[in-house]
Amino acid sequence: MEKEQQSASPQSEIIKLLGLFLFLYLFLFSLELMGASLKLFGKGFAATLIQNTTNPFVGLFIGVLATSIIQSSSSTTSLVVGMVAGGVLTIPNAIPIIMGANIGTSVTNTLASLPQINRSNEFRRSFAAATVHDFFNILSVLVLFPLQLTTNYLGRAAGLLGTEFQYVGGLKFLSPVKALTHPLVEVFKEFLGAYPWFLLILSIVLLLFSLKKMVDVLKAVVVKRAEKWFDRYLFKTSVRAFVVGALLTTLVQSSSITTSLVVPMAGAGMLTLVQIFPYTLGANIGTTVTAILAALVTQDLSAIVVAFSHLLFNISGMIVWWPFKQVPIFLAKTFAEYSVKSKFIPFFYVLITFFIIPIAGIYFLR
Repeated sequence: MEKEQQSASPQSEIIKLLGLFLFLYLFLFSLELMGASLKLFGKGFAATLIQNTTNPFVGLFIGVLATSIIQSSSSTTSLVVGMVAGGVLTIPNAIPIIMGANIGTSVTNTLASLPQINRSNEFRRSFAAATVHDFFNILSVLVLFPLQLTTNYLGRAAGLLGTEFQYVGGLKFLSPVKALTHPLVEVFKEFLGAYPWFLLILSIVLLLFSLKKMVDVLKAVVVKRAEKWFDRYLFKTSVRAFVVGALLTTLVQSSSITTSLVVPMAGAGMLTLVQIFPYTLGANIGTTVTAILAALVTQDLSAIVVAFSHLLFNISGMIVWWPFKQVPIFLAKTFAEYSVKSKFIPFFYVLITFFIIPIAGIYFLR
C-alpha cells in the first residue's frame, strides 16, 4: 500500500500542477474578459469624459474614473495620446488624466483580492498586497500633482525627451497573455457582445473560481518549493523584484494583470509585502511602454510628450516613495487589518475611492 501511495504521489502532483496552469489561464482569461466587457459599454463613455475637460482637478478625477471603468491605464493613456495627437486635448490637460489613470488601474488587483474575503488570514495578506499598489499611486499623486500644477515639470522634462525621440519610430509586439486569451475573448464577444453585463458577470464568476482554485493548489503543492525559488531568484533583492515587475508588465502590456498575479501568491504566503512593493513599482514603469511605442509611431511631438510624461510621473513617484516604502506598506497592512474585522470596508473602499469620489469631483468641479 505504501509503495502504491508513493508511486501515486508524483502523478497527483503533476495533475495538480497541470490544474494550476489551467486555473492560471482561467484567471488571466477572466481579467481579459472583464476588461473587454467593460470596454463594450465603457470606452465610448470614457472617451467622452476625457474629451470634455479643461480643469486639471477634473482631469485627475476623469483619469481615475475612466480607467476604473475600462480597467486599463494603457487603454486610457492610449486614448489620451490619440486625442492629443488629434488636437482634441492639450498637453497640460492630458497630464492630470494620466496621473488619475495610475490610481484607477489599481482597482483590478484590489478586486482580485476580494474573493478571499471569507478566509481571514489569506485575505489579510492578499488585500494588503493589492492595496500597497493603491496607496503608492495615491501618495504619488498627493505629492506630485501640486508640484506639476505649479511648475509643469513633467511637461517640460517630457518635452525635452520628446524632441530627442520624435523621429525614432515605434514598434509593436504581441503580448503573450493576449495571444493566449484574446482569441477566446473574441469568440465570447462575437456570440455575447450584445450582452456586456452577462460577459461581466461571467468574468467575475470565472475570476472567483480560478482564484480560489489557484490559492488551493499553491498552498497544497507549490508554496514550499516555489517560495525558496522566489526568494533565491526572482525576489531576492528589491532591485531584482523591480526588474521582474517592469519586464513582465512590458511583455504582457498590462500592469493590472501583473499586479493581480501576485495577489493569490501573497494570499498563499509565498510573497511578502516588502517583496511585492518594488515589483509593483516595476509594473508601473512597464505599463508606460505601450503608450510610448504607440506615440513614437505617430511621430507627433505632443503625443510623444504625453506618453513620456506618464513614464516620468511613475519614475518621480518611485524616487519619492521607494526610500520611504514603509509608509505605503504600513498603510496597506493597517488597512488590511481593519478590513478583516469588517467585511464591508473593502467593498466601500472600492466603491468610494474609484467611483464615488471621482464622480463627485467631476460633478462639482466641472
